[in-house]
Amino acid sequence: MNMTAITPDIFQAVADPNRRTLLDLLLDGPRPVQELGAHFDISLAAISQHLKVLLEAGLVSREARGKYRYYHAEPAALQQVHDWTEQYREFWEDRLDRLGGYLDQQANSDTETET
Repeated sequence: MNMTAITPDIFQAVADPNRRTLLDLLLDGPRPVQELGAHFDISLAAISQHLKVLLEAGLVSREARGKYRYYHAEPAALQQVHDWTEQYREFWEDRLDRLGGYLDQQANSDTETET
């Protein structure tokens, strides 16, 4: 297996459903904390903490515009997650293909014994 150097912070960052939702919202474009907070039943302070984790993991960037800080998604940082999970996708596709072949073989042998 190809073991890519992985930053654990990225996995910690995407493990939380609130942070995944924040990333999803930011994919639509930059937003300030106040606008992001309208989508959650948690405090703006909690939103800021989640954004801090995403920022430290390199999954978002921050830009000051007047008195507001706008957050931007940095989806390229998720490439590490994709690369790591890709090996498992290939593993499971291979296993499922082999299972499908086995089941087809069993169905064919059952049909032959019935006739």
